[in-house]
Amino acid sequence: MGTRAVIGGLLAVAALVAIVVGGGETGDDASQPYPTRQIQIMAPAAPGGGWDSTARAFQAASREAKLDDGVEVYNVEGAGGTLGLSELVSKDSGDPYELMMTGLVMLGAIETNQSDVPLDATTPIATMITEAEAIVVPAKSKYRTLEDLAGDLERDPGSVRVGGGSAGSTDQLLLGELTRTLGADPAKTRYVAHSGGGEANAAILSGSVDVGITGLSEVVDQIEAGKMRLLAVSTPVDIEVDGRKPQTIEDAGIDLEMTNWRAITAPPGISDSERRRIADWVSKVLESDAWAKNVERFDWKPFVKTGPELDDFVASEQERVRGIVTDLGLNQ
Repeated sequence: MGTRAVIGGLLAVAALVAIVVGGGETGDDASQPYPTRQIQIMAPAAPGGGWDSTARAFQAASREAKLDDGVEVYNVEGAGGTLGLSELVSKDSGDPYELMMTGLVMLGAIETNQSDVPLDATTPIATMITEAEAIVVPAKSKYRTLEDLAGDLERDPGSVRVGGGSAGSTDQLLLGELTRTLGADPAKTRYVAHSGGGEANAAILSGSVDVGITGLSEVVDQIEAGKMRLLAVSTPVDIEVDGRKPQTIEDAGIDLEMTNWRAITAPPGISDSERRRIADWVSKVLESDAWAKNVERFDWKPFVKTGPELDDFVASEQERVRGIVTDLGLNQ
């Protein structure tokens, strides 16, 4: 064999080794701790909402804890996150550096929009936090208490314009469960969907809706500024809002509690070993002091599940949400 042939053979072997060790098409070096290059995290909604704020808090915590080589957060809004979900699955398959925020909101949107792409088409990495939902009204609203609102919902659910996030979101799911618990028909509720928290807040403040349902962290500033009135939260919280502990729905004598949860997922085509590497890194960020500051700031509750436990949780939530969406008549 000639010298040229020997050199060519060695180069071919070297190239093959580089592909195997480097993680295939992604160019990732699986022998090194994740991440080895910049990470892209999609917030599949407009800026100002829960996914966006969680993604950016995670980005800041990772940077402060010196656990990344750079994280970029970007927004892809539309259809309750299902447009972003479809993009992740169709365009980013196999890339462990393309991640996306997800959660309970997306499960509702998948059912409502009858999306062809389910959440389990992705590679779930970890749940992150839970958050209380807030039921708020403009400061000049006739509704002084949750009991006032409950009376109207019980008599005529369609008489109350309720604004929140996308169709099928946690906000609408809570409205449906509240109406059902009061003994009225959830399918008769009048829900006004918005593409993100910022747009929903504008609708509440302008009075174009009578009531708003959204994540508590998204309206605390407006409540404390006297622009909104907090009627109740969907689950107990540890913080005071406007100088007092918020009343829960159950405090008002209504047997209902609901929490929103958020998570981070990866595209399909991720190997089990890649999934574990990403989950280990995400867990380190979620265990950092930097992340703990954000948890306290937004009054989130730590809620971390990975691996098979996460898969079981997502399957259970998919089934639960499907039932609520059916009660609301949103998947007809």
